[in-house]
Amino acid sequence: MDPNIARARLEELAGELERSAAVVERGGGADTGESTTLDQHPADSGTNLADADREEASLEVLRAQLERVRAALGRLDEGTYGRCVECGRELPDERLEVRPEAERCVDCQQRAESRR
Repeated sequence: MDPNIARARLEELAGELERSAAVVERGGGADTGESTTLDQHPADSGTNLADADREEASLEVLRAQLERVRAALGRLDEGTYGRCVECGRELPDERLEVRPEAERCVDCQQRAESRR
């Protein structure tokens, strides 16, 4: 994949992830319209906790993907982008089109996931 195209795609993806994280973070302090927590129905407390957990999980996923995108930009700067970080094989353009932040070939990625 052309390094200039890869950089543009990665920078665009990083921007999208940063904007998405900002939206989720702002959503965490949403006003419920209740004047105090005493005004809430007991079930609302459980719903609020579940929503907060979902927001935190979403933020975690967004931040992890943003970290992978930044690492891919670093590999671009180093001249190693598009090569598997484990075996060194060249990543197919098709893989980089779908996952521009990909750091491993499919075989190495499967092995890494099975170790988890």
